[in-house]
Amino acid sequence: MPETLRLFRPAFLSGQRTYFNTPNILNLGIKAFSVITGKPFWFVLSEFLDGLRFTGIHLCDKIILVSNSLGGVMLGVQDLVPALVNWLEKQLSESGCKGYVIGLSGGIDSAVVAVLCKKACPNSVLGVIMPCFSDNSDAKDAETVAKLFDIPFVTVCLDEPYRLLAQTMTGKPFDALDHKDISLANLKPRLRMTTLYFFANQRQALVAGTGNRSELVIGYFTKYGDGGVDVLPIGGLLKFQVREVAAYLGIPQAIIDRRPSAGLWKGHDDAGELGFTYEELDRYILTGEAPPDIREKIECLSTKNRHKLRMPPIPGIEM
Repeated sequence: MPETLRLFRPAFLSGQRTYFNTPNILNLGIKAFSVITGKPFWFVLSEFLDGLRFTGIHLCDKIILVSNSLGGVMLGVQDLVPALVNWLEKQLSESGCKGYVIGLSGGIDSAVVAVLCKKACPNSVLGVIMPCFSDNSDAKDAETVAKLFDIPFVTVCLDEPYRLLAQTMTGKPFDALDHKDISLANLKPRLRMTTLYFFANQRQALVAGTGNRSELVIGYFTKYGDGGVDVLPIGGLLKFQVREVAAYLGIPQAIIDRRPSAGLWKGHDDAGELGFTYEELDRYILTGEAPPDIREKIECLSTKNRHKLRMPPIPGIEM
């Protein structure tokens, strides 16, 4: 039986434990290399995680979590956070860039990524708050995080760019438009992507994305919108794990407990749009268990959105 690296125990798995399923030789190798080099375990672990990439976009890891009854080397939040910070430092060094730019939405994912980036490069990080006919509480929560962790930020209101683009594209008066129409709703994250890269280009910085593994599994992001990023620091973490990291980092409980929303329209709710909760999605990813209707929805989204996770295909024709 393989030895394992234990990560987190999700509360909804009623007594089961969750593990990184890692071959014994690999686990022993990580520990041995740590002893031989004198480097901390988390540093060696991050080197290993760094080698696991996903279709051209860097993820912090891509290890499959499984339930198991074995013990193993504990990988708690106190080990994971410095590993992620080290990973971000290495991505920056290898890119030749000088810092990170992050979109601050007021939600938990962007808060976690912003704080990790702040730890990785304390003097060269910028948060960008981009309201776009958004709930006022979004910008307030984003400012709360920025001020609490001393993250420099700018606010760019995208109301008018969105209004002009929506009217130009449709040829209709703005008030006559259905802003829940996905072709219009997706304009918002694409405008935000353009804004982030404006500041990233100015600062010779990388754009740090805020997508988590739960979202990536079902392709729940806008292609060339919030999916248009350089690195995905929490792309290997399920939603419940992001909450664990947020609590460890000291992110306000009110933000941790916020209703997840991509902010595509006023009153938008992720669970309402998807038809299931992140708890149900995480359970399915970990165990394969879900009611038939939810399983069907998850698998349908995963298949339908698979193209979002791939580089554009190129014909295998040599000229």
